[in-house]
Amino acid sequence: MKLFFKYLFVVTLFLTGGSLFSQNNASQDKPETFTVRGSVMEKDINKPILDVNVEVNGGSYTTTNMAGEFRIEAKKGDELVIKHQDFETVYYTIKDNERITVLVEPNEFNQEMPEKPYAKSSESKKQFKSLLDSAETYLKKDAKKSLQFITDALAKSSSVKENAEVYEVIGDIYSHWKQYDLAITNYKISLQNIASNETKLKLANAFQQNKNYQESIKTYNGINKKELSNWQLVTLNEGLGDVHFLTKEYQLAIKFFKEGLKVAETNKIVDKVTDLNSKLAETYSANGNNREAKAYYEKSLKLASNENKQRAAEEKVKVADWQNNVKAYSDEIQLRKEALKEIETIEKTAEIINESALTPQKQNYKIGSALALQEDYPNAIQYLEKSIAEADKKEDLIVQKDATRRLSEVLRDAGDYEKALSVYQEYVDLVDKVYRKKEQEIAQAARFSKELANKQNRIVSLESDRVRSESKYQLTIEKSKRQQLVIYSLIGGLLLLTLAAFLMFKYIRQQRLANNLLALKSLRTQMNPHFIFNALNSVNSFIALNDERTANKYLSDFSLLMRAVLENSEADFIPLEKEIELLELYVKLEHFRFKDKFDYAIEIDENINIQDFVIPPMLLQPYIENAVWHGLRYKKSKGQLLISMTQSNLDEIKITIADDGIGREKSKALKTQNQQKQKSKGMGNIKERVSILNAMYKDKVDVSIEDFQDEEDTGTKVVVTLKKDSKQKD
Repeated sequence: MKLFFKYLFVVTLFLTGGSLFSQNNASQDKPETFTVRGSVMEKDINKPILDVNVEVNGGSYTTTNMAGEFRIEAKKGDELVIKHQDFETVYYTIKDNERITVLVEPNEFNQEMPEKPYAKSSESKKQFKSLLDSAETYLKKDAKKSLQFITDALAKSSSVKENAEVYEVIGDIYSHWKQYDLAITNYKISLQNIASNETKLKLANAFQQNKNYQESIKTYNGINKKELSNWQLVTLNEGLGDVHFLTKEYQLAIKFFKEGLKVAETNKIVDKVTDLNSKLAETYSANGNNREAKAYYEKSLKLASNENKQRAAEEKVKVADWQNNVKAYSDEIQLRKEALKEIETIEKTAEIINESALTPQKQNYKIGSALALQEDYPNAIQYLEKSIAEADKKEDLIVQKDATRRLSEVLRDAGDYEKALSVYQEYVDLVDKVYRKKEQEIAQAARFSKELANKQNRIVSLESDRVRSESKYQLTIEKSKRQQLVIYSLIGGLLLLTLAAFLMFKYIRQQRLANNLLALKSLRTQMNPHFIFNALNSVNSFIALNDERTANKYLSDFSLLMRAVLENSEADFIPLEKEIELLELYVKLEHFRFKDKFDYAIEIDENINIQDFVIPPMLLQPYIENAVWHGLRYKKSKGQLLISMTQSNLDEIKITIADDGIGREKSKALKTQNQQKQKSKGMGNIKERVSILNAMYKDKVDVSIEDFQDEEDTGTKVVVTLKKDSKQKD
């Protein structure tokens, strides 16, 4: 039975073309991709949050807009990661193309650290410096020991400068051990004590490493470039390039890398010149421009060869990875063999950890893979076996697993199915070992993170306790001064309250004026479309009657009227003379349409000096429009429209609009049921405008409406009283 299953496996392996070993898992159906829409809002007040980092577990990336909304491509089962400096990171598993609303609570940690006022002896200063140096010494070796030294240094700190140094080093410790959220917190505290450009650069980098990309960009952009050294300027441009590369904004990444490269070349910063050439090559490659990528990789290789062997080997490995991507396998193999020789030299003087790209097992594995892609199976098997042996020796289970699987694939492709099956079983065993090891590493990492968090809490607690102790001491020795300070504070507080009350009163008045002006503007905006719509109805009627000449004449006069209306539409008041011109033109147009319905007259008292009066624009037009459209138009006989202006005293004139039409009651009765439900927009706007203007300019305009005569057609009389010096205030 075992033999049957053994050969069954081999035949299946042959027929499926190695689908069991395929790195792309081509046999599996790819999940459908869809667009996930969502928004990020602040809880309770529903305030949208701008520039939140939204990422699909290593895939698509976007940010929220002004409305707090985002769209991102994802698949069912993907994990959505939502990050921002002002709230804890949110993780969500996508089920379908549902709309997601994320309600978050902001972090409350944003406190400035108080300055420590007491003096310090020279011995205490020496102890502080020694403890700080010890913390930096153990920074990369033992995080817990380094944090213990820094805790002791914090106890010796006595100034904002020393406090800033302490928290910067704490940030460096957490940053090195990849606890970027804690690093961000401590860099911020350091900056609250002293704003250092070096610390700002570190904070921006920590934001980037923590995938808070928008916060990283803002921090970089908030640094004054003129204050930076050449090295810092290169670091800033390189950091901006890195962030834009990670967010796949490749053109911006190239721009910043080139700016950094220019500064590095000008100032002969050799390390950065090599790094930036390499990053430019990587960015061009990611953007699909392999020709430029090749040119920059050639530069970086040449520059790295003039540095130490480790840097040269690192660059060769990076370029070899790119050559693998573009399927230049022969060049890749040659470069990796050269890197292997340099790695052998490096290992004689220094230990290379398994996490490094410069391990012999990784390079042998990649050489074997490249040879397999060239179908050079004997040599591929040789290098893969070397990789497995080296990985086993160095206890590198990850590479050992990957190389074993690749060896099984190569043996299968070479036709040695029995050995392929045997090696594949070894791969399965290694997967189990890797799984167990990963579980242990995760547990260790969790314990490590917890210990670091406890250390951080201890540091914050120690600082708080010390500040409280110092405060008590200061209260004891300065009690009399405080009493005096309380008195002065009360007096100052009273003065501030008085000032605040005055400013509040002034603000309320200004706000009320601004609201009124905004309301007036809104009403004027509503009047223009209303007026234009009614006038265009007249043009439409002429066109409907095929009276083209009359329509053209009407439209010509209408355009003159419209130009004057639009010129005056932004003013609260215009000269009375201009309003009269507008009325004459408007009445002429209405009479032009309804010649058989009414005659009109405009009478102006010769004693009125119209230059002395101003009037809100389009104030009278709606009353005339009502007289024509709702009074005179329905009169059986020909009617009369009279517009007169008289002066009752030196400071006041009366403008009367009278018609002998059917009157308000009959006009209302003629309206349809739908029209009765709707209020006249023009008349409503006029009432509201008059009310606001009188509130602003102290009753400058008065309007009364009554019947014109005691006959069957009662008509309507509108009297507008206009007072002198009714001018718009600034």
